[in-house]
Amino acid sequence: MNVFEEHRGRLTGLEQLQLLMKTGRRPPIAETLDFNLVEVEKGRAVFEGVPGPHALNPIGSMHGGYAATMLDSACGCATHSVLSAEQGYTTVELKIAYHRAITLETGPVRADAHIVSIGKRVAFTEGRLTDASGRLYASATSTLLVFELKASREPKA
Repeated sequence: MNVFEEHRGRLTGLEQLQLLMKTGRRPPIAETLDFNLVEVEKGRAVFEGVPGPHALNPIGSMHGGYAATMLDSACGCATHSVLSAEQGYTTVELKIAYHRAITLETGPVRADAHIVSIGKRVAFTEGRLTDASGRLYASATSTLLVFELKASREPKA
């Protein structure tokens, strides 16, 4: 079980993300690609990672999915940070622009995303993936569907 399932319906999205950071736990995708949520506030989330051999594609270059996954995570968590305990979200569209190649020598990268606007059912976010010097490697825009979570079917204690 993960932090989100353990506290579903009890903690706001921001509280869930803060707990995730405080306990040092990571969702499976962050384990797989070795990146971490390092900052979160209402409407903004930042992930950091070091691109390594684990993210190379078959021709030996950094897979574009590495940048896309970090940006999708940041855009999603920026949205998650403003949701109530009774709401969830899912990505409807993610548009990535690659500005320069990430290599094994790039070093740490940061995916920093924020909400552009949010309504009752749809959120729009944008994010940037940069290195330690602030050089831009990729940017993204994302559209996310916001929905009400179904009530738990477990009996209340």
